[in-house]
Amino acid sequence: MATLKDLRNRIKSVKSTQKITKAMKMVAAAKLRKAQERAEKGRAYSDKMNSIISNLKNSIVDKTAAPKLLVGNGKDHKYLCVVMTADRGLCGAFNTSIARKAKSFINEKLKLGKEISIITVGSKGHDQLKRVFGKYIVDKISFKELKQITIREADQITSQIVEKFSKDEFDVCTIFYNKFKSVISQEPQAQQIIPIPSLDSETKIEENSTNVVQYEYEPEEEEILENLLPKNISTQIFKAFLENAASEQGSRMSAMDNATRNAGDLINKLTINYNRSRQAVITKELIEIISGAESL
Repeated sequence: MATLKDLRNRIKSVKSTQKITKAMKMVAAAKLRKAQERAEKGRAYSDKMNSIISNLKNSIVDKTAAPKLLVGNGKDHKYLCVVMTADRGLCGAFNTSIARKAKSFINEKLKLGKEISIITVGSKGHDQLKRVFGKYIVDKISFKELKQITIREADQITSQIVEKFSKDEFDVCTIFYNKFKSVISQEPQAQQIIPIPSLDSETKIEENSTNVVQYEYEPEEEEILENLLPKNISTQIFKAFLENAASEQGSRMSAMDNATRNAGDLINKLTINYNRSRQAVITKELIEIISGAESL
């Protein structure tokens, strides 16, 4: 049975932990507003660019002369999975949900006999995937030392992906991240970025955009795409960074709120236990005093 000193030390320890979780919740709440605003602004831009690229793809007559980044190389045997998670924990199921989505996708492709290669962006995703899929991981990228991810980091990842595609190291590239919906809701996504999905098969297009407007381009579509395709890949990756940033803070805020309330419940239970133990000690001492007085 725990002594009174042990119970006092335990209550003190839990109270210290509660102060930390409460502070982390407040910090996450302060960061969430700005991260959510950036994610919402970036989402509109990236979705519109993806729509334009898909429109350009549909307007190309000679598919054989189109850029490979747009239409692919005609094969779908080698898959590159870019799993984007956080570098820090204590954010609930944020990292686990992305890793679970990636694992499900990878297992499905492996059952079909496809070749898989993985790039992990964020140490937490790497830690979860290396146990089962360590032999498929070709690179690990971490931006832990940076306070905020910029388009420069997205360009860095894009350059690596485009270089691997030019060397025929993969046929299809898919990125995995969490889409921010609310503080308590983040939806894991698997978005194909190479080749660009056709408008007919794109599942992420909003219902009100099914009637696609046809545009006339100057100069020709092929010339525009040569410059626009790498930029679109960078934009989609940067959007994933922004969505992850908002989702991470929202998930951390929710997790720390739960931890703070659980710490409060534990403190109440320990306090009741401490008071009962203390009362038992006092009662025992009174009985001993009374028994000693009666023996005289």
